[in-house]
Amino acid sequence: MRLRPDLELVAGLIPSGSRVLDVGCAGGTLLRHLIDHQGCTGTGVEIDPDAVLAAIRIGVPVIELDVDEELGQFEDDSYDVVVLSRTLQAMRNLDLVLEHIARIGARMIVSVPNFGWWRHRLRLLGGRMPMSKELPYAWYNSPNIRFTTLVDLEDLFARLGLTIERRITLNIKGHPLQVTDRAANLFAGAAVYVLRR
Repeated sequence: MRLRPDLELVAGLIPSGSRVLDVGCAGGTLLRHLIDHQGCTGTGVEIDPDAVLAAIRIGVPVIELDVDEELGQFEDDSYDVVVLSRTLQAMRNLDLVLEHIARIGARMIVSVPNFGWWRHRLRLLGGRMPMSKELPYAWYNSPNIRFTTLVDLEDLFARLGLTIERRITLNIKGHPLQVTDRAANLFAGAAVYVLRR
């Protein structure tokens, strides 16, 4: 089972033997990789019943629950690392979800598509909603309800008292870019953040 390039990057940021909570785990491929190759233990959280079944089929422990409403069921510091990969943009109560994951694990890894990418901006100037590999849905059938730029997201992290240990910007294919500071908001298709409370 091959991981997407961004998930390979996320896996590389997780220390071997960690207890991992993968929030919005989809079919469980990241957790399966971490269990098989890094000696991690963990749990996936997913609301889509088909994705839950897919995770169960590959032997990943998964809980079906609504991340926006039910993360309060997890104890403080019950995991070493909490992963929120390409899930943030589908959350209704984003600030509350981030507060919960900071409570559940002292270290968080968050990845997100960047709505501020220059090609998205051009599509908006042309009167169209952005679509890309990172945002592959049309405006009318998208599960994404929150569109953020990296600058806006980093402001939210600061407001919630989350410290950015590392930010890795990615191109549209999910491979690391060598851009820093505000230029990342223009040139990165996505980003992966390592956060601590």
